[in-house]
Amino acid sequence: MISITTFVFSPIQENTYLLFNEQKDCIIIDPGCYFPAEKQKLKETIAGMELNPVLLLNTHCHLDHVFGNSFVAETWNLQPHIHPQEQPVLDRAGEAGKKWGLPFDNYTGPVTYLQEGDTVSLGQDVFEVFFTPGHSPGSISFYNEKQGFIVSGDVLFDRSIGRTDLPGGDYDTLINSIQQKLFTLPDDIKVYSGHGNPTTTGFEKMNNPFVKMY
Repeated sequence: MISITTFVFSPIQENTYLLFNEQKDCIIIDPGCYFPAEKQKLKETIAGMELNPVLLLNTHCHLDHVFGNSFVAETWNLQPHIHPQEQPVLDRAGEAGKKWGLPFDNYTGPVTYLQEGDTVSLGQDVFEVFFTPGHSPGSISFYNEKQGFIVSGDVLFDRSIGRTDLPGGDYDTLINSIQQKLFTLPDDIKVYSGHGNPTTTGFEKMNNPFVKMY
């Protein structure tokens, strides 16, 4: 059984996810901890729950989703798992931080690449990797069929979608990713987004003004 803890970090109010099982192994997804107090909160939470971080995953590499990559990598000896098409986005994240007035220590070490159809595991629990570009050229989502949820980054939000005006974004590609990957899942699949509250695939099919199906 996977449990999920959500942190809302940085001035951009990004969702950082901590997924853990009964054996106390955990996955950190999109560490957006920017301020020292936020990094300390993540560290203290993991220590207080006696968790063992085993994976660092990035749905994509816009600056708000990678603020904490270096901290996580150094603290728990992990390297980011990203899609190959996100490497240039990660490489530019430090300059993007300066441009937006949010300078940070960008991660520049080795990474592990994930592709459509790959899987990552937390103990006996398996996550399928979906390639869901549009918001960013190499956006990926992590789907756990057993428990009925997907961590989708900035692809789909509660009654909204990710912006497509950033470098590498494309509106039609994003809509196709949502319709062909997320909306083909059962209606009760819970969607954990990169910002805001969780939603479900069925609710968004009925209510999302950008990709409403019914």
